[in-house]
Amino acid sequence: MSKRILGLLLTFLIGSCAFAELLNDDFVDSTIGQQELQQPEIHSTYDYTSTTKIPIKLSIIKDIKSENDIHEGDILNFLIKDEIKYNDKIIIQELTPATARVETISRSGMNGIPAIITLGDFKIKNIHNGQLTGFYDVKGQDRSIIVFPLKWALTILPPSGSLTNFIKGGHAKIKTKKPITIYYYPDWT
Repeated sequence: MSKRILGLLLTFLIGSCAFAELLNDDFVDSTIGQQELQQPEIHSTYDYTSTTKIPIKLSIIKDIKSENDIHEGDILNFLIKDEIKYNDKIIIQELTPATARVETISRSGMNGIPAIITLGDFKIKNIHNGQLTGFYDVKGQDRSIIVFPLKWALTILPPSGSLTNFIKGGHAKIKTKKPITIYYYPDWT
């Protein structure tokens, strides 16, 4: 009995492999098939034991009024606000250009949940990428602090508590007047 089941399973397995065909993805070929993809930088040798960190204030060149003005993968341009010194040596000059990639965009949601823009892949001239902050989150106004107590207060009037679901959170904005702060870790390799 078990030989028959084993034979039947092998027949199905061999039969399904015999009819396999390599499919071509037309969408991928038409959109990114011709582009040369950039390989990510791999840190195979590293030492992250040092806790020395130096703040770097970045000011965006052009205001971002909401998360709807940008897309994931966009490169944003910044300028360094102040010169950066370490051991009485100037590491980065003032007004040095820097870039960051928009990694993730989370839209604002119901119940006051704010929008979030995650920036990553910071690049500054003459600074190794592994020595900079990995990610920075820009958040909109969190209105859930007001919405949830209001929702609980209105539960005594049955349908009115659920009306607070339609209060949306704030937009994520990046302004030239409000710099973001990332960190430089000089002893990391």
